[in-house]
Amino acid sequence: MAKKLALTESNAPLVGPLLQTFFLDHLTRQKRASPQTIHGYRDTFRLLVHFLQTTIGKEPARLVMTDLDASAVLQFLEYLEEHRHNQVQSRNVRLAAIRSFTRMVALHDPASVGIATRVLAIPVKRSNKRLVGYLTRPEMDALLAAHDLQHWTGRRDHALLLTLYNTGARVSEMTTLQRTHVTFGLKPFVQFTGKGRKERAVPLWPTTTRTLQAWFKELAADPRHGTMAFPNARGKPLTRDGVHYLLEECVARAIAHCPSLATKRISPHVLRHTVAMHLLQAGVDLSVIALWLGHESMQTTHGYLEADLATKEHVLEKITPAGQPVKRFTADDTLLHFLATL
Repeated sequence: MAKKLALTESNAPLVGPLLQTFFLDHLTRQKRASPQTIHGYRDTFRLLVHFLQTTIGKEPARLVMTDLDASAVLQFLEYLEEHRHNQVQSRNVRLAAIRSFTRMVALHDPASVGIATRVLAIPVKRSNKRLVGYLTRPEMDALLAAHDLQHWTGRRDHALLLTLYNTGARVSEMTTLQRTHVTFGLKPFVQFTGKGRKERAVPLWPTTTRTLQAWFKELAADPRHGTMAFPNARGKPLTRDGVHYLLEECVARAIAHCPSLATKRISPHVLRHTVAMHLLQAGVDLSVIALWLGHESMQTTHGYLEADLATKEHVLEKITPAGQPVKRFTADDTLLHFLATL
């Protein structure tokens, strides 16, 4: 039996109960969305509700579906770009979350079909496709050498950064990583559950293995840290912002030894790009890199090939420059010369 909607005096359903249905039933039970998806959608509606509270002066609990019409959503998307300085890709991700919600609302409340139709008609904004940013090997080595291993946070940050570089994991995968997900032995590896609930196993270098063994032994001595692989100082899981902050601190220390780091915008995702580029430059096949990173599509991995200048230079070396005569084949052996004249 369908759940009765909470209506206001204007007969427009309240947004709050619909959002509860969206998260607790539609995403969690019906679609079985991943925790990462749910958290991303949650952040979108936090921003949207706060924006509406500021612009129309209505408390979040009193918002109705007519407050979420296409004009309000467009203003919100414009606010994200102009005031929060979000990239177009982030704007489109927020729009995707709102679209998913309005589709569900249209099924639960036929009177809101008009609102849903107008919101679903908002186009996805096109953006410039930039080359993938990544770090060189000397820059990566400078980051790994920038930690003070005499302090607890320095040892944690070094183990975290080294594991990121070894595995190419997403920051969400690292913040939720448990010590039980790492297997030591003859062939040590770490088990991740990435986007789309896809599991993958990534082998570990001997250096990473020794670092993690020492770090986990230190964590096991203090029961406050639970089973997390990289907790914060209070024994709680590191947040995405926490990883960004410790990486910024690491970059600030490493710039003195590697000035080129100051010219680059570095984030945990740039380290993921760095892993892919270094694998590609080492001759690893694109299909293997896609499996290593847990990509859903090879098209995503192909972007690294587009950004690899070294590969393009090797191709250029095989082409005769314009304005020069093409070198013809000449036999360098008497037998080859005889065969060529037949």
